[in-house]
Amino acid sequence: MARKHSKHGPYEDPQPKDEAPVEAVSCWLCGRPTGETIVWHHPVPKSRGGRDVVPMHPICQQTVIANFTNSELERYGLDVDALLANPAIRKFVDWVAKKDPDFTATITKKQR
Repeated sequence: MARKHSKHGPYEDPQPKDEAPVEAVSCWLCGRPTGETIVWHHPVPKSRGGRDVVPMHPICQQTVIANFTNSELERYGLDVDALLANPAIRKFVDWVAKKDPDFTATITKKQR
């Protein structure tokens, strides 16, 4: 038999309305402000000893993962300019620059 009332009480908003909104951080790859969803990405994969994380849009992270192997990402490290030198990444960043921060789209599969 289903319950008529929630066991845990009414839903409460986790962020009170009196607080000032948190400043949006910029994406590590494209430089646009992040939206509601932020992915904390390891530029050097954890499997390769990476510990640092950077904020990214989910679509930007998917693009990086689709275009580079873990060993390539290990070589580039935190050098975003080296990633932007790749023609596919540069084309993507130029395209996504005009999009909304919460924009999402399907990314092509890894090209290996």
